[in-house]
Amino acid sequence: MKRVLLTCTDLMTIQFMVPHIRYLAENGFNVELACSVVGDRLEDVKNTVGDVAKIHTLRLQRSPFSPNNLKGYGDLKKLLSENTYDVIWTNEPVMGVMTRFAARKARKKGTKVLYMAHGFHFFKGAPLISWLMWAPTEIIMSKFNDILVTINWEDYNWARKHTFTPVIKHIDGIGVDFSNREGVISREEKRAQLNIAEDDILVLSVGELQKRKNHQAIIRAIAKLNNPHIKYILCGQGVLKNQLRNLVDKNKLQNQVFFLGYRQDIPEIMSACDIFAHPSIREGLGLASLEAMASGLPLITSNVQGVPDYVENGITGYMCGPRDVDAFAENLNKLTENKTLREKIGTTNITYVQKYRVEVIEPVIKEILDECTPQKETVEV
Repeated sequence: MKRVLLTCTDLMTIQFMVPHIRYLAENGFNVELACSVVGDRLEDVKNTVGDVAKIHTLRLQRSPFSPNNLKGYGDLKKLLSENTYDVIWTNEPVMGVMTRFAARKARKKGTKVLYMAHGFHFFKGAPLISWLMWAPTEIIMSKFNDILVTINWEDYNWARKHTFTPVIKHIDGIGVDFSNREGVISREEKRAQLNIAEDDILVLSVGELQKRKNHQAIIRAIAKLNNPHIKYILCGQGVLKNQLRNLVDKNKLQNQVFFLGYRQDIPEIMSACDIFAHPSIREGLGLASLEAMASGLPLITSNVQGVPDYVENGITGYMCGPRDVDAFAENLNKLTENKTLREKIGTTNITYVQKYRVEVIEPVIKEILDECTPQKETVEV
C-alpha cells in the first residue's frame, strides 16, 4: 500500500480535502495528514477523517512572518525523519514552502513531492509587492518538488514558463460537492424566511468579509442603480463587517443590503436567489461561484486569475474589472431587467459546472499520485 503524507491547514482540510482523503484511503493509499491549526477546526478534522488517516499537528501559521513557523518547520523535520513516505502532497504557500524545504532529504531517498497551488498570490493585475514576494519564492521552491499541480490556466501557463518543476499539470479545481443541492426547500419558503418579496431581485455573495473579496464593489453598484427591488445578502464573517455596514448606511441601503453572518444553509439560500456576485480581487478559482452555478444562478464576477476559466460573458455570466463599479452596475442591471436571460444562463451553468464535481476530480488526483509512485515490479523466483 502506497504511503502518502498530506500537509495543509485545518481550514483547507475541512473546506476541500476531506473527500480526497477518504477516496485515497479507499483506493490503495495509506494516508496521513500533517495539519496546522489556524481556524480552530482540528476537532472537525479528527471527526471527519480520523477514522481513515493518522493525524499529526504542526505549529505552522499562514503568515510567512510568524515566529511559530520555525517550530512548525521543526515539527516537519522530526516527522519526516521518523517516517518514510512514497509521496508528500503539500498545499498552501507557507505550508508548501516549509514542507518542500523539510523534505529535501526524503526526496534523495526516493520520496516524491507534489505541490498543489490553489491560486498563486501573484497574477495579472496583482499588487507589485505580491509579485516581488511570492513569484521569486515559487521559482526557487519549484526546485524542491517533483510535480506541480495548478487549478487555473493562468497559473499553469506562468508555471510552464518560469518554474523548474519537471512535471506540471492542470486540474479543474479541487472538486465541488454538489450532493447537498438535493432536497432543498422551495424558493418561496426560503424567501419567506429571509423576508424577501417575490418580485425582488435577490443577489448573493458568499465569503469572508475581507478586502480580497471586494464586496464593497457590489454595494456601490447597487447604490448607483437606485432600484429598491434589488436586495443583496452577504453570507460570511470578517474584519470588514463594520466598514461595509458603514458603507451601506452612507448610501442609505439599509433596506436592501443584509449581513447574514456565517451560514450552514447556503444551498437553500442559493435556491432563493436570482444572481450570484463574486467580485474578488484575487481568486484561485472560486468555489462559491461554482456552487452557485450548480444552483442555476447567473454570475457577476471580477475578471481575475481563475475566474475566466469558467465565466464567459453572456454565456455563464458577466465579468468586470474588480474596481470597475460602473461595469458591475451595468451588468447587474442587465440581469435584473431580463428574467429570460437569467434563466437561460442559469440553465447553461448547471450543465457547464459538471466537470468541477468532486466525483470527477477525485480519480484525477489519484491518477497523479499513482504517477508519482509507480507500482514496484515483483520478480518471480
